[in-house]
Amino acid sequence: MPPSNPLPPKENALFKRILRCYEHKQYKNGLKFAKQILSNPKFAEHGETLAMKGLTLNCLGRKDEAYEYVRRGLRNDLKSPVCWHVYGLLQRSDKKYDEAIKCYRNALKWEKENIQILRDLSLLQIQMRDLEGYKDTRYQLFMLRPTQRASWIGFAMSYHLLGDYEMANSILDAFRTNQMKGPYDYEHSELLLYQNMVLAESGQYERALQHLHKFQSQILDKLSIKETSGEYYLKLRRYKDAEVVYEDLLKRNPENVMYYQKLIEAKQLSNPEQKVAFFDVYKKEYPKAIAPRRLQLTEARSQAFTRLVDEYLRHGLHKGIPPLFVDLRSLYEDQSKADTIENLVLQYIENLSKDGTFSSEAGEVKQPASALLWAYYFAAQHFDYKKDTDRALRYIDAAIEHTPTLIELFIVKGRIFKHAGDPVSAYQSLEEAQAMDTADRYVNSKCARYMLRAGDVKRAEEMCAKFTREGVPATENLNEMQCMWFQTEAAAAYQRLQQWGEALKKAHEVDRHFSEIMEDQFDFHSYCMRKMTLRSYVGLLRLEDVLRSHPFYFRCARVAIQVYLRLYTQPLQDAPQTAEPDTENLAPSELKKLRNKQRKAKRKAEQESALAAQVQVKREQHHKARQQQEQGDPEAPQLDELIPDKLARAEDPLQQAIKFLQPLRMLAADRIETHLMAFEIYFRKERPLLMLQSIKRAWRLDRCHPHVHSCLVRYRRWLDESLHNMHQSVVDVVKASCQQLFEDRSAIQMAEEYLEGPAKKSQAAALWGARELRRLLPARSDDALRLATALHYDDTSIEGCVEVLESLREGEFGSCEEETRRYVESCRTKFPYAIAFKPPSAADRRADSADTADRRADTADIADIDDHPLENNDNALNN
Repeated sequence: MPPSNPLPPKENALFKRILRCYEHKQYKNGLKFAKQILSNPKFAEHGETLAMKGLTLNCLGRKDEAYEYVRRGLRNDLKSPVCWHVYGLLQRSDKKYDEAIKCYRNALKWEKENIQILRDLSLLQIQMRDLEGYKDTRYQLFMLRPTQRASWIGFAMSYHLLGDYEMANSILDAFRTNQMKGPYDYEHSELLLYQNMVLAESGQYERALQHLHKFQSQILDKLSIKETSGEYYLKLRRYKDAEVVYEDLLKRNPENVMYYQKLIEAKQLSNPEQKVAFFDVYKKEYPKAIAPRRLQLTEARSQAFTRLVDEYLRHGLHKGIPPLFVDLRSLYEDQSKADTIENLVLQYIENLSKDGTFSSEAGEVKQPASALLWAYYFAAQHFDYKKDTDRALRYIDAAIEHTPTLIELFIVKGRIFKHAGDPVSAYQSLEEAQAMDTADRYVNSKCARYMLRAGDVKRAEEMCAKFTREGVPATENLNEMQCMWFQTEAAAAYQRLQQWGEALKKAHEVDRHFSEIMEDQFDFHSYCMRKMTLRSYVGLLRLEDVLRSHPFYFRCARVAIQVYLRLYTQPLQDAPQTAEPDTENLAPSELKKLRNKQRKAKRKAEQESALAAQVQVKREQHHKARQQQEQGDPEAPQLDELIPDKLARAEDPLQQAIKFLQPLRMLAADRIETHLMAFEIYFRKERPLLMLQSIKRAWRLDRCHPHVHSCLVRYRRWLDESLHNMHQSVVDVVKASCQQLFEDRSAIQMAEEYLEGPAKKSQAAALWGARELRRLLPARSDDALRLATALHYDDTSIEGCVEVLESLREGEFGSCEEETRRYVESCRTKFPYAIAFKPPSAADRRADSADTADRRADTADIADIDDHPLENNDNALNN
């Protein structure tokens, strides 16, 4: 379609040069040519030129001007597909995909067969998962360009994603027959494997197997052919054929655990003795392979297990294999196997200490000195797993005395302290390990993680700074690298420190990472079709659909929701204004001290401000350099800066919590915590049906969960007080749905029944039951307190005791200072290493011991803080 406002030849040539400059990213030249056209009074309001000038300005970061020019051009030429297309590109650069789709559709009204607009529209539709719209757009592209490979592939994939496998296979067959002519290469091979994947997902395994055999000479990925055909044989119950395939695969890789499991399935072995005999065969066939030896231990029983695990342990300790315990840890689910391993290891230690052999039998071979070291190492981990901290520390100390330069020993010692509840000693052990090899990034990261667990965020940042970019704060660099393990740990650390704003900042940063990952898939929509990596592309799309089910997102969302709930219940108070001191009535010496103090405070504030300005300049320079290096859109929008204080003073904390909750309700619905957090939010918003929905979903997952009991009791009590204020239709729904949950019991009856049942067996159940008893019957506070502070439960843990202690200190059971003191003493006796139950002075000394070197360096200059402008600049670095 010709433009609605055509340019004469000279100006039209200039306009084409603007387009070429945009395509080649020569934006300044494009602006010059646009100026030449617009400086002519006849074409000062030429819509398409104004739109292209706006698009060019957007690429230079002048977003406000860009929108002004594009909208002005659109007003002057509403029938121009170029103007609408440009407006769509502008919206797309701001990630407003829905608006961009509308613009592209308007552009297609005036030019229905514009290939570029249709391609851009199809990319946005697959990005937004508008699969029906994507199919229609790919059909139009297919009809316009039937000779292009991408037209066929995109059209077939649109049907595949919609679940119409037969149509997708027909299109791929037609394309392969009519368009694909030899020679056969990697891309042709990938196309055939993708077609085979379509057939398999349709459930036609026989047909998929025939297709695989028919084209196996044209498929270059021979391993994929074997593995896929083996899967098909198993699904078709052709066990003999599957057996041949997996035996052949084992010759290729005898360490692949899956091959052994599939071969057992093909041989239809179910008896443990048969499986042990099966592994004996492959131990002889592949004498150097570890996989059959380890898998055999899972199936072996009694005497056979003792003999086999003895061989396995001796081999591991002789060779000095550090992850030996981690390898065997899954066997500890069977207590008899755990006892057998313990007896053997203790026997090894005794004999190795005496005469350097594994047993006292005659003819035993002398072992190297390192065998005793690794036996100590294994025993320490074994007793740590059993929560026998004293014995674990005794063995790890013996190992360190034996070989004080082995890094792994200090890592295990730190882990023992961590499990014992002493995070400070834990990270001190990790610091020793890190000092032995400062170039080991794993140990560095592990040490930083332990520091965060101990609440020492600043020291953790300094530890990470050893491996981050110079000139940029460590937190900035870690955020840029999407280092989510650090940010989730930091968010939890700030939450424990009650620095709510900082915790929310980290949670929002992780949330932004997931948004960026979802937006980054945009570049792959065209790339994967061009490179024919179709199976990987479909896998990418399916991964992106469930991306926020990842544990990193769940952890950050949980922190954010808990913090927002806390801020809703206890909003932050405005900082009190400091009154001006009365200088008139001060003595001259006091006045001089005050003036000196004010002067120092002013200089310190100025230095902090200067440092913050330097950090900001470096940050901007870094972002600018990074932006210039990027291959993607240079006009990507800058996100608002996350300011901790602003985040902590959100106007509607519950609404902010819901933003983190929504993805979890869709993608983490199988986790009971999701629905418990949903109930806590909707309970505060007083939304009866949403509360009911959350309770029912949690109840279906685990009706015995103690938090579910608490939700049921609180909901029942809330209904008793609020049911008369609800609409009749809501009342009818609630009554019909709650029958199974409540069973005609009142809140008090449910609470008392729970106290007589689950609350007597579990520490967590006792705490939640006591909380509800205290809320419903304040007169029975003593009973509730006695129940919550009992330590005789089988599942009593440090974490559970800490939760009880926090409840006591927050006043959930009323004023009970003496009971709290006695409870702390009881916990200290039961968990002597846990720092949470130590006296405040001792805990402080323990934490301060980590900073001894820093304090010594600071002591000489502590009189004048101005000599250390970097010591107290956390806010400048964080902001």
